[in-house]
Amino acid sequence: MADDRRSRRTPRSSNPERPGAGIGAALSTLMDNESGEKASSVRRPQRYIRILFLVIAAVFLVRLVYLQVIVSPAYTAMAEESRTINFPITPKRGTIYDRNGQILAVSVDCTTIYCNPSEVTDPRHEASMIATVLEEDEDHYEALLSREPSTFVYIERQADVEKAQRLKEMDLDGIYFIADSRREYPNGGVGGQVIGVCDVDGNGITGLELYYDEMLRGTPGKYSAERGEKGAPIPGGVHEDTPAKDGEDIMISLDIRLQTKVEEALEKGLATYEGKQGSSVLIDGDTGEIYAACSYPYLDPTDRANSMVGSDNLRAITEAFEPGSIFKSLSALTVLNERAVEPDDIIFCPAELEADEYVITDAHERPDVDMTFATILNQSSNVGISLATEKAGFDKLNAMIERMKITEKTGVDYPGEATPVMPSFNEWAYVTGCNISFGQGLAATPLSMARFYGAVAADGLVCTPHFLIAKPQSGEWMEYDSEQVLDDPVAMDKLKTMLQGVVNEGTGTDAAIDGYDVAGKTSTAEIAQDGGYAEDRYNLCFAGFIDNSNSNLACFVSANDIAYEGKMASVFHDIMIEAIDLYNIVPIK
Repeated sequence: MADDRRSRRTPRSSNPERPGAGIGAALSTLMDNESGEKASSVRRPQRYIRILFLVIAAVFLVRLVYLQVIVSPAYTAMAEESRTINFPITPKRGTIYDRNGQILAVSVDCTTIYCNPSEVTDPRHEASMIATVLEEDEDHYEALLSREPSTFVYIERQADVEKAQRLKEMDLDGIYFIADSRREYPNGGVGGQVIGVCDVDGNGITGLELYYDEMLRGTPGKYSAERGEKGAPIPGGVHEDTPAKDGEDIMISLDIRLQTKVEEALEKGLATYEGKQGSSVLIDGDTGEIYAACSYPYLDPTDRANSMVGSDNLRAITEAFEPGSIFKSLSALTVLNERAVEPDDIIFCPAELEADEYVITDAHERPDVDMTFATILNQSSNVGISLATEKAGFDKLNAMIERMKITEKTGVDYPGEATPVMPSFNEWAYVTGCNISFGQGLAATPLSMARFYGAVAADGLVCTPHFLIAKPQSGEWMEYDSEQVLDDPVAMDKLKTMLQGVVNEGTGTDAAIDGYDVAGKTSTAEIAQDGGYAEDRYNLCFAGFIDNSNSNLACFVSANDIAYEGKMASVFHDIMIEAIDLYNIVPIK
């Protein structure tokens, strides 16, 4: 029987019992595992390296962005600053004119000379050359030329243009020149305290130069120049020149002609009494314009090094004092305004007046007497004015003081005006009212007392004292406050007549001027000291005006801390004679 079975080939690998088959498979598997492990062990450090590289690259990238984007402007500025010199260009200050157009202060062209020490090749030689022009010790200049590591040193600021030009022609290494301006005062020391002075940078530091500094000084410019490592100019480097904007001109009320005469007269009067300090003010009662003002010792803006201590202080404005008997005019006005006493009324004036626990007397011993009110004023009786004011009421005196603005600052356009001092009325005792009636127990400035006499001359018009009257470049004329504080022509006329009596037959006869009705009041005021008054030391004053004329100029003069009694009426006389001539003051009948 035929066999129907087909033969089948069994794969060799499928026979597990075939000799060697298991070993081969195991070896193959082992080799594959070892190959994978080796490949993995190779790839691992490469991955770490790639990660480290990426981290480092990221750090550099962040740093690059930080330097190039975030802090680049600051570093650029620092780099430029390290190689750039900068300094301001002083603008030309505005000119100050007096009321007649005379120049009082002006900025003139000059040249500032500087050096770059790193460019100087022979400091000793160059110092010697500079000294021949600028007339300073050559050792001084050698020290400047040798200053290291500076790239900018001033040789001389605001030098004369002619001297700078001579030096420029020498063509010295490292020496440079800048156009500049400086302040000059054509009238020397006349009016110096009012006008004031500037520092080397052109900033006002005293007087009207300070008060109107913002207006006068303009806007500074700027000069900058980029230099190399050793200070040499960089070709094509940055050069910046921002021009300065000049200041504004001003015209002030001062009349330099009258100011000159006032200063001369005051100094002469002080010499008579061996005085070391004094003041004078002339003010127009109709406008408040100050025609002259000074306080001795005077300031010379052209020679500040030799000016006396305190000479920059215009004490007529910046210091208050006890006015003494010139204040009796205000008390008399109070009495007349209240119709309490008439000029011819007789008042019994004892030699001594008891006031609380104090005793009031006149400056000179006298017996008990009867005096008219007019005589009380022209003989300057402390007792008499106290009694007359009491009749009007001390409250009325306080009201008149406030009405005449004696207890207020005047508002003058000058730096450092002193504040008036007076006790509040609710603190007044009887003796306080008596003392204030004859000018003790309160303090006012010479300017405020001059303004009061100007107000009397102008029939009760109180004006704001001022210096600035116009801005020539813009054509602007300034306006100031004024107020009619008293409208009683009868009282004013009576007071003026009484003040004429002081000059004609009282204590102020030295103020008389032939052909004119001079009205005024003297004062020999004691000086407050340690809660009392100094012995044998006085402030001498006179204040007044020319009545019945075409001018209401009022004048105050004083000599301070004088060792003996005297009068300043003669100084007033000399000043007003000059004013009469300058302004053609004539009587009006």
